[in-house]
Amino acid sequence: MSRIGKKPITVPSGVKVTIGERSLEVEGKGGKLSAPIPPGIRFELDGATLTAVRPSDEKPYPAYHGLARALAANLVHGVTNGFSKDLDLVGIGYKVDAKPKAITLALGYSHPIEFPIPQGIGIKVEKQNKPQLQNYVATITISGADKQLVGQVAADIRSLRRPDAYKGKGLRYAGETIKLKVGKKGA
Repeated sequence: MSRIGKKPITVPSGVKVTIGERSLEVEGKGGKLSAPIPPGIRFELDGATLTAVRPSDEKPYPAYHGLARALAANLVHGVTNGFSKDLDLVGIGYKVDAKPKAITLALGYSHPIEFPIPQGIGIKVEKQNKPQLQNYVATITISGADKQLVGQVAADIRSLRRPDAYKGKGLRYAGETIKLKVGKKGA
């Protein structure tokens, strides 16, 4: 039995769950989200408890069971609390500016990069106190209800300037440790 798949999901008050034939829709204060239901898996809503059920223990149903439960739990968490990821911008001369529909980054290229903000995503730029990071510029906080979209936007922004292997300059996830290479002096 899948340990993740058999865990029940508690649906908070104010969240409406609609179970379709091939998809699951969840609506709450954070918006309306939907996810596909893998083949052979069905959901049962009993009061404030949502449970994923599989027909048998034969392959591929155990893997689908855990996947379906995780997708449903992410939907419920997303419409109630939301998800967020933080990126740290490190480097002398690097700048970031958030506008309502786009974020402008100066990352050492000959031109500034304007990254459009997708629908359903909120981006906030703030300077925090991070003495452990040398040449720290700002923290970019990406938030939204859809976990996959938040992670994809964070990965897309990070790919604009990955951390350098020698000085550590660039965009990195908050808490990410960069192992720096030794330069010419150390060799």
